[in-house]
Amino acid sequence: MQPSTRSTTRQWQGIIAHYGARMQIRRDVTPVTLLEGNTPLIPAPRLAEALGGGFELFLKYEGLNPTGSFKDRGMTAAITQAVAEGAQAVICASTGNTAASAAAYAARAGLKCIVLVPEGKIALGKLAGALSYGAEVLAIEGNFDDGLRLVRAASEHVPIAVVNSINPARLQGQKTAAFEICDALGEAPDWLCLPVGNAGNITAYWMGFTEYYNDGIIQRRPHLLGAQAEGAAPIVREHVVEKPETIATAIRIGNPARWQEAKQALTESKGRATAVSDEEILEWQAKIARLEGVFVEPACAAGIAAIAKGRREGWLNIEEQRVVSIMTGHGLKDPDAALKKAPQPRTIPASLDALLEALIR
Repeated sequence: MQPSTRSTTRQWQGIIAHYGARMQIRRDVTPVTLLEGNTPLIPAPRLAEALGGGFELFLKYEGLNPTGSFKDRGMTAAITQAVAEGAQAVICASTGNTAASAAAYAARAGLKCIVLVPEGKIALGKLAGALSYGAEVLAIEGNFDDGLRLVRAASEHVPIAVVNSINPARLQGQKTAAFEICDALGEAPDWLCLPVGNAGNITAYWMGFTEYYNDGIIQRRPHLLGAQAEGAAPIVREHVVEKPETIATAIRIGNPARWQEAKQALTESKGRATAVSDEEILEWQAKIARLEGVFVEPACAAGIAAIAKGRREGWLNIEEQRVVSIMTGHGLKDPDAALKKAPQPRTIPASLDALLEALIR
């Protein structure tokens, strides 16, 4: 059989190929890509009704990136930049998603990857990814903030590229999600809500919306609603949380690296940051899946829980407005958390009578 000669030029080629002219990264090397980006913007009318109705809701499903999270947008840029600068190895601290993404893109580029994770505080799906992609995973007796401090210090002693969101290239990649939302809707939404951990993502979205606004592509910028977990809410509490705790491991961070940029984005957007409980996070994680068929990791549900809280308490007016909520990671990244709210399977005999009885119960 002759190989196909069909052209693949129409295939999505990744965010650097599509938005590279807007990304301030090196362009003199072949992009290190897994064809990330171009994720769906899913209408969520049933979820909107559960949140009180009267507004239009979309879910930006970043869990459909190659390693299952939004981190791939920043990592294609950071690893491409690292290759252009001649790096042989990369390092990051992570609560899980960054570890998996860094490991995958480093593998793609043929670079060594070292990741630091909090011992016993990383979701199994994320750890499995980092290990499978070939990273050297070091579990530290501390939290993410300790890991980031160590990564920063190590980079001053050995030639290694840090690919956490303190790396400017990461934000250049992550801001492309804002471009995609505007390209899909024809305008910016009225509100954008998203979970906030290390605060790189909220900073990057605001950067993206601002660039489109300054270039006249959109006529307004959205209000930002940043959601943190009650046990890890330094921006909301306005002080460092020494021992952050939440079931939403992706945002279990007590001293965000992009804290000041996030505060600026919230202020400029006339937005707000709020904290929600783990119980609220698990409740809305289950509802997102059951009402819209979108399975997300717990941190994603923090944004939806924040909408529910804002409407319940009366400070979030979104009547007749368009809202986009960012689903930052796939639910399979942290299946244990999802099972906490899910009904358990019922065992029946392998017989037709038993099945029919179960069907009518």
